[in-house]
Amino acid sequence: MSFHPFSTRAVVWFKRDLRVHDHAPLVAALSHTDAIGLFVVEPEWLNSPECDASHVDFALACVAELREALAARGLPLVVRVGTMLEVLTQLHNELAFTHLLSHEETGTGWSYTRDVAVGRWCRGQQVVWQEFTQTGVVRRMRSRSGWAGRWQARMETPLQLLHAEFTPATSIAQGDLPTLGSLGLQAHHKTLQPAGERAARRTLKSFLQERAYDYRKALSSPLSASEGCSRLSPHLAFGTLSLRTVHQATEVAIANTPDRTMAYGLRGFAGRLRWHCHFMQKLEDEPDIEFHNFARACDGLREEAFNPDHFAAWCEGRTGYPMVDACMRSLRATGWLNFRMRAMLVSFASYQLWLHWREPGLFLARQFLDFEPGIHWSQMQMQSGTTGINTLRMYSPTKQAQDQDPQGVFIRRWVSELSKVPLPYLAEPWKMDISVQRMAGCLIGHDYPAPVVDDKAAMKAAKDRLYGLRETKQARA
Repeated sequence: MSFHPFSTRAVVWFKRDLRVHDHAPLVAALSHTDAIGLFVVEPEWLNSPECDASHVDFALACVAELREALAARGLPLVVRVGTMLEVLTQLHNELAFTHLLSHEETGTGWSYTRDVAVGRWCRGQQVVWQEFTQTGVVRRMRSRSGWAGRWQARMETPLQLLHAEFTPATSIAQGDLPTLGSLGLQAHHKTLQPAGERAARRTLKSFLQERAYDYRKALSSPLSASEGCSRLSPHLAFGTLSLRTVHQATEVAIANTPDRTMAYGLRGFAGRLRWHCHFMQKLEDEPDIEFHNFARACDGLREEAFNPDHFAAWCEGRTGYPMVDACMRSLRATGWLNFRMRAMLVSFASYQLWLHWREPGLFLARQFLDFEPGIHWSQMQMQSGTTGINTLRMYSPTKQAQDQDPQGVFIRRWVSELSKVPLPYLAEPWKMDISVQRMAGCLIGHDYPAPVVDDKAAMKAAKDRLYGLRETKQARA
């Protein structure tokens, strides 16, 4: 294959930015003589403990739509399966590309190790690797002072839009999209949100124009949150929408709505967009929090006491606490759960069951379609009380059932064993007399589990240990 000796060939490496709109590497690729897009299904991702077949399924659906959108603009999207260095080496032998263009990524440990290796490879091959920002996360930041202003400035930067089409100059096999089966993955049984950039933009539009009206009220209950929340989190996690797009569209909606209630809801949502990057920044600054307690005074607190039976009951939604079990079963079926109920699940695992956060965190990462490492591991540590600085947030599953599902609709939907239990007993079915259990067709310990622990006693023990720990010299330091 011949090419002009002064041509510059660019590879646009798509990672968690599976979109065409507001994509700085794509726009930069227009300045090169020739360009291709690249998406790599990496074994390190597939084999990582956070990865689930549902994540791969969603990503491949996004890639399929992305390939069509790029083809319409004259850019081929090459899809390969293999380690990044293997794929880059093969492509470089075929195309002798001069530039690698991608977005920055704040990811898990394996992706960081991969990026270090890619940087080393690029230097060795004299390939210019240019990374572009796409969130408010600031690399190599020495102080958080001024971070909010930098976030605002980034979010207000004009969107990076393609105003021209690519001129195809390279003939290259793009490769068939792999399937879960060809990747050695079992089919999943989750009912996922629609994937791709078109679905992301429809979801954004419906939220900003309609669903945000009750946002602040709707976000706490699993009954109302499924519609009242934005449902944009999977699209932000896989990058079918940029955070900047969401921020700017939200600000326009706030400015243009005459409805004060709608504006109130939209402003609440706008604040949470800042939280998104705030927590991601924590992982960027302290990558060790993915693996170790943020407050090292907490080391050894739960690790050796880990109860595998309690962990299994929690994972399977059979703890004997209806709200916990309903939330877990719902999450496992849909890949999504609202924030308050996520916090309750982690709180129950951490305080009532006294489980160290790492294994529950990995299990939840596989269930969450919107798994975002920076947010996830920061929240796991916050909700389990190992940051050393945040207030201990301990949730009573009984109170959450009564507050967030007062008519028992959510519990009955997801815990079918309790479908005929009288409402006064639904949050605490173990309090039913045996006669009531028989009438309801739900024998505790047979049809539905007895509580795995005593909620109140377990919470008191957890409080005593953690507040006692906070008084030690090491914790204070």
